[in-house]
Amino acid sequence: MAEADELLTEIEALGEKIAEARQAVGRRFIGQERVVELSLAALLCGGHGLLVGLPGMGKTMLVDTLGTVMGLTSGRVQFTPDLMPADILGSEVLETAKDGSRSFRFIEGPVFCQLLMADEINRASPRTQSALLQAMQEREVTIAGQHRKLPAPFHVLATQNPIEQEGTYPLPEAQLDRFLVQIDVEYPDRDTERDILLATTGVAKQESPRIFTAEDLIAAQTTVRRMPVGDKIVELILDLVRACRPGEAEAGQAINDSVSWGPGPRAAQALMLTVRARALLNGRLAPSAEDVLALARPVLSHRMALSFAARARGEELADIIDGVARDITRAEAA
Repeated sequence: MAEADELLTEIEALGEKIAEARQAVGRRFIGQERVVELSLAALLCGGHGLLVGLPGMGKTMLVDTLGTVMGLTSGRVQFTPDLMPADILGSEVLETAKDGSRSFRFIEGPVFCQLLMADEINRASPRTQSALLQAMQEREVTIAGQHRKLPAPFHVLATQNPIEQEGTYPLPEAQLDRFLVQIDVEYPDRDTERDILLATTGVAKQESPRIFTAEDLIAAQTTVRRMPVGDKIVELILDLVRACRPGEAEAGQAINDSVSWGPGPRAAQALMLTVRARALLNGRLAPSAEDVLALARPVLSHRMALSFAARARGEELADIIDGVARDITRAEAA
């Protein structure tokens, strides 16, 4: 009982602190509350986020603000087709000392930080993308046969332009699956855009306070994993993920007709983590069915693929996922 009370106290304290961090980010990254929520959820779960949106939507500012508020050392890489793995991981150089002796010294690349912004990640060649894959999954890199640990915590927030695809290298499914959530950054509404204009075209610049430290974030990630998840929510997560896999008994006609492949077990793991983070961000002590349904698109959309026929018909994965979520909700209510 004492352990449960202690966990409850930790969750409540963390909820208050993360609410403060959310407000601090929102004062500089105006509007787009869902984008902020999903970005913070990714950090609280110890995962990575893929920001998909047009240029000029404030993605770089968001990552910079998150680094400041969460107390993380930040790095930024602008991905281009000629970028080599050593440009992001680092390399060894041969140095000559004053006495004439020579030795190799390792120079760290920009990946050696706690929050890396991978700008336009799909512009890098597959060779460079695969170099980042080990860093994202293993939190270490291998250079000249030596394993080098990355700082803890380590997060990647990558950006991708959904329109301009000429000269790009689409991310392979294996690397897309490493991203905990896909965060769609859409156009702001009129009132939000007015606020952005007034806040960003004057002399004064809104500064962001530091709310967390790296150690605070690591402790928060442990607390999130300790949050209780009810059996009904676990079953709902399983129902949703399995219903999105063509050929499964739970899959409906829309999935079997339109989807080439569905989400794997890592999608269910991502949902288990992110529903806890969303509950915390909304001031609740445990996740609900609302959290599962709200996170269906961000967690599943980049882990599925439409068939050629479905693309020819103009179907969208988001609509199919929403339809599956609605069907499961009706079945649960019945």
